[in-house]
Amino acid sequence: MEMFFYGFMQRAFQASFLISLIAPILGLFLILRRQSLMADTLSHVSLAGVALGMLIGVNPTVTNILVVVAIAILLEYLRLIYRSYSEISIAILMSGGMAVALVLMGLNGGGATLTVDQFLFGSIVTISQEQVWMLLALTIIIGILYSIFRKPMYILTFDEDTAFTAGLPIKLMSILFNVLTGVTIAVIMPIVGALLVSAILILPAAISMRLSKSFTGVILIGIVIAVFGMITGLISSYQYGTPPGATITLIFIGVFVVTLVFEKFKVKKKSI
Repeated sequence: MEMFFYGFMQRAFQASFLISLIAPILGLFLILRRQSLMADTLSHVSLAGVALGMLIGVNPTVTNILVVVAIAILLEYLRLIYRSYSEISIAILMSGGMAVALVLMGLNGGGATLTVDQFLFGSIVTISQEQVWMLLALTIIIGILYSIFRKPMYILTFDEDTAFTAGLPIKLMSILFNVLTGVTIAVIMPIVGALLVSAILILPAAISMRLSKSFTGVILIGIVIAVFGMITGLISSYQYGTPPGATITLIFIGVFVVTLVFEKFKVKKKSI
């Protein structure tokens, strides 16, 4: 248990717990709004922010947040233009963001390869106390916003026309939700990696949806699942030297498979 005496592991566990609190909330809304791929798009585009920070000598997290916020707003604008073909905006921004990231990395002469790799795959060693404080602030903000706007977001998620008729600022709410999701991705990217950050957000909510039918129940169960997966994944990552994001994702997938098997067994038992 010597891992708990290392400062970077303590920060990693703190960050993982905070991520576990916010992932099911954002993940559930992303799933219900059929925007699961939006998280994947923002995580890929955010690599351009990392590469830009490396190129101009600025903290990559800062440029990452700025780029992701801009793309989150643009994503909502393109979604409104291609309302019937929303996947077009995802394809455009994902490919465009990756292209910009690769070009910026090329301009940097390959000097930022190690840092970009850390953002791609995640690294528990690189977690700073500043990132933990940012995550804490983000968790508090998301918790407050959820408690205030839960019902309006619920209406917006299931029926935009009804939300518009009720006088809700649907465009502003959608943009703010995208921005909040983007900032969350930018902050947790160094921990879990850009390639798998969307899985960390989506899987706890996806699993808990199989276990509960109520909105609040899904979030509460999702938090429990997220805490289990994040902590177990971090411990396994430390013990076996595997990338934390990949290890956590595999544990979530394992829990998902167990849940499906349990459901199938339960249904078969009822039919007997």
